Amino acid sequence: MAESEKRTIVYIEDDQDMIELVEIILGRDHFKIIGAHGGEEGLEMVRRVRPALILLDLMLPDIGGWTVYQEIKQSPELRDIPVIVVTARGAPIDRVLGEHIAKVQKYVVKPFTTQELRSSVRQVLGMES
Repeated sequence: MAESEKRTIVYIEDDQDMIELVEIILGRDHFKIIGAHGGEEGLEMVRRVRPALILLDLMLPDIGGWTVYQEIKQSPELRDIPVIVVTARGAPIDRVLGEHIAKVQKYVVKPFTTQELRSSVRQVLGMES
């Protein structure tokens, strides 16, 4: 995997302001963020780009985030790409579903701190312990 591919993240999120915020936050660590404005566009982008990491919102306008997650994990070509859920769904039951049932690599609740997002990305990509 080329160094640029190791630094590419697809962020599946319908809110352009959130995509821009994440670009600013993770851009400081030299990550390239590619925004996808819904589940269908996100799946297409992930298939085309094969990023190092996927950031996934759960509340999308076309297909739900969990459906997107299932499609990624059922695809032999995509299943090994780590996924961090970035969502406003912060209830304990949502976290349990994400972390223990779906087994996402990280579950980050909006609003998040800059450090929380940066640390989560770096941990999932094996850049810090």
